[in-house]
Amino acid sequence: MTRKRIAIIGAGPSGLAQLRAFQSAAQKGEAIPDIVCFEKQANWGGLWNYTWRTGLDENGEPVHCSMYRYLWSNGPKEGLEFADYSFEEHFGKQIASYPPRAVLFDYIEGRVLKAGVRDWIRFNSVVRWVEYDEKSRLFSVTIHDHEKDRTYTEQFDHVIVASGHFSTPNVPFYEGFDTFNGRVLHAHDFRDAREFKDKDILILGSSYSAEDIGSQCWKYGCKSVTVAYRNAPMGFAWPDNWQEVPALVRVEGKTAYFKDGSSREVDAIILCTGYKHFFNFLPDDLRLKTTNRLATSDLYKGVVWVNNPRLFYLGMQDQWFTFNMFDAQAWWVRDAIMGKIAIPDRETMLADVKERQDREDAGEDAKYAIQYQGDYVQELIDETDYPSFDVAGACEAFFEWKYHKIKDIMGFRDNSYKSVITGTMAPVHHTPWKDALDDTMEAYLRN
Repeated sequence: MTRKRIAIIGAGPSGLAQLRAFQSAAQKGEAIPDIVCFEKQANWGGLWNYTWRTGLDENGEPVHCSMYRYLWSNGPKEGLEFADYSFEEHFGKQIASYPPRAVLFDYIEGRVLKAGVRDWIRFNSVVRWVEYDEKSRLFSVTIHDHEKDRTYTEQFDHVIVASGHFSTPNVPFYEGFDTFNGRVLHAHDFRDAREFKDKDILILGSSYSAEDIGSQCWKYGCKSVTVAYRNAPMGFAWPDNWQEVPALVRVEGKTAYFKDGSSREVDAIILCTGYKHFFNFLPDDLRLKTTNRLATSDLYKGVVWVNNPRLFYLGMQDQWFTFNMFDAQAWWVRDAIMGKIAIPDRETMLADVKERQDREDAGEDAKYAIQYQGDYVQELIDETDYPSFDVAGACEAFFEWKYHKIKDIMGFRDNSYKSVITGTMAPVHHTPWKDALDDTMEAYLRN
């Protein structure tokens, strides 16, 4: 019998979770398919593979990274810890609950280095196009190899899209942007908060990006932060030099005018206006079209493309859970491909999608949404051999996190939580977040 061939698009957290899932089966002596992962960057990590570049990368491809230099986790690490690879195993000790970007990248990398899956990845390899042939039931995947500067096509039995959905910015236009006497940039291109020291900045949006980029600029010495929201303010107890105002109407020179009739002089405008699910390598009949929600459109169990169940998507949901949810999805997809889980008919799959969306729409607050996604993670874990962990405990950590943010938005990262994997309590970080200007791994891990 011919061995199945599986194409994984992307070697970020979702793609790496899929590699680890197959490696886990191989480790147990199971016969796994032939796995090929295509990664357009020169290294793994996806968004966590930080680069100073914006716009285009060294190969002329759109930069994937939306990370900035001083980013710290904006949620407790206890909610994302790998069930099969704890922070304590990686660092040799328990660490504080809100690691900076470099620390989290090191943790992600540690698990896949241990698994030995790097040889399954073709780096600097951009997927240009995917087609499906009904007769052969095979996908033709066309790839551009930047190292050899050649384009080629290979065939696969299944394709797993793990390219993420936080790298193609949604960029609105407001009257006056084209003549604004300052800088306009999207959060995707934000890299260093020190650029805005002593500046008056305007942020559009009320998402986590708006909250965190504003906080970073405040931490590193901007003069003031104004956040313009469309629907509702974030409503935290912000510092004195931080103001929330209704939607931006227009800009004239360096003056921003808002819906309530107020105005403000600003030096820079940062668009925290979200991202698009963008898959320009897929034809319409294979391409996911969804808003950023917990129950994505047309994905059975959140992963199976209902219009062609030989195609899978990972990590396409709005996210409270992250790394361990990607794991739960990857283990489930692995078992579906290997015939351990049966995929039902299209009508049943569509009913599953509708039920999940109806249940999501019935929720009224963040606590409901967190529990909803926790239940989803538990559902997938229960159907595979992914190591079970205290999902309810992870939800509790998220509930506490939300409370701590309301209590002190600039100090919530100074709290600690208990690991749902090892049961040990994280230490209090040696320096309050607002004073920790050195975010290197060495500085963070210092006792």
